[in-house]
Amino acid sequence: MSVDEKQNVPQDEQQNAQPESEEVLKAEEEVAEDLEAAEEAADKVADEVGRLKEQLLRAHAEMQNLQRRTAIEIEKAHKFGIEKLIKELLPVLDSLEKAIEACGENEDPTVKALREGVEMTLSLMLNTLKKFNVEVVDPQGEPFDPQRHEAMSMVPNPEVEPNTVVAVMQKGYTLNDRLVRPAMVVVAKG
Repeated sequence: MSVDEKQNVPQDEQQNAQPESEEVLKAEEEVAEDLEAAEEAADKVADEVGRLKEQLLRAHAEMQNLQRRTAIEIEKAHKFGIEKLIKELLPVLDSLEKAIEACGENEDPTVKALREGVEMTLSLMLNTLKKFNVEVVDPQGEPFDPQRHEAMSMVPNPEVEPNTVVAVMQKGYTLNDRLVRPAMVVVAKG
């Protein structure tokens, strides 16, 4: 409104306009306060949402790690679950091999038949173990490997390189490339 128009406006209308403008100012202040409170509440909610998202991501990552570890443990259980059984069977294999050695090249028909039966039993047992990824460690003539062999003694032997396995006293065995029992060996001195 221009000044001329205000002068033409009756005075009681001007008085009525002042309380209205005061009411408008109060309403604007209230709206501003409400808006500020709403913004603060929105900030708090946004912070809480961020915190909850972070918790969710951590829980999800933790769950994935748990699933991965569980899968690895299950795989190990499948691969190596029979390790204890294999360890218990190894003395039986050793005994069969000793029985074959004891028979030697004896030509007696009874001893020969016994030796053939023991050889077939040993062969059957080794083939069965092979199906379960059990491998024989027979390092005759190989370089000594402390990870797979156990040195029982050292002997001078000029015919072979030092630290070469010259005799196997007891064969070793692996299960899925994991050593179950080291081979007990005699090693050439240097």
